[in-house]
Amino acid sequence: MTAQLAKHQKTRIKTDTEIFFHVMLEMVELCFRSTAEIATLCFCTDDKTRVPLGEKNGYINASYITMKVGEEEHFYIITQGPLPSTMADFWQMVWESESDLIAMMTKEVELGQVQCHRYWPEPPHDTIDLANFHLRLDNYQIVEYFIIRIIEMINNHLQFTTWPDHNTPKLAEQLVKFICYMRKVHSTGPIVAHCSTGIGRSGILLCIEVLLSYIEKDLCFSIKQIVRDLRNQRFGMIQTKVSSQYSIRL
Repeated sequence: MTAQLAKHQKTRIKTDTEIFFHVMLEMVELCFRSTAEIATLCFCTDDKTRVPLGEKNGYINASYITMKVGEEEHFYIITQGPLPSTMADFWQMVWESESDLIAMMTKEVELGQVQCHRYWPEPPHDTIDLANFHLRLDNYQIVEYFIIRIIEMINNHLQFTTWPDHNTPKLAEQLVKFICYMRKVHSTGPIVAHCSTGIGRSGILLCIEVLLSYIEKDLCFSIKQIVRDLRNQRFGMIQTKVSSQYSIRL
């Protein structure tokens, strides 16, 4: 592995930034190949990590996730995609957690199936009024494989758009670049991540973000242990063979 990376660096990579990025991709691809071996490990009861809502500790299908990388801790909230009946609760959770970034790992509709209710403002009607919140779309930008939305309450919204629900992205590079941008704009509170179910793609996102942190810090890691730690904090995380395979291929 080391010899292959060294050869690749000499022939194809010019700058230090390119070297680092390419090594990350190679390492993530190696990890994806090994997670295919992960079967059922261990699952938690969600109550100890569930996100309480409001003063009465109301229920929302969301879990706190804490992942330690060396001496550093990464904090997330992972949740299912909002429904029409849970959209207000979702935004209340974002507000109470003081999160400034939402990572949406699904489209609204995929293969003819609704995956997530549209819970953000869109042109031409750039505002949404909820019971306790008023949302306004400040700006948005469509890039190659994700959409950036700046939503006032104030919140950054990143939507990864190239991941069909029953398949995986062809290029690990896309998700790595998404995560790099996600880190760039995130500054406060836990990252709120969701897909459709709140256990598949969003679990992969967290797994890869943690994995990249290990690589950046030049620390040893076990992909099985990362998945085990995620599953200990939310039931069913990275539940399918396809998800497990992608977790290593990246």
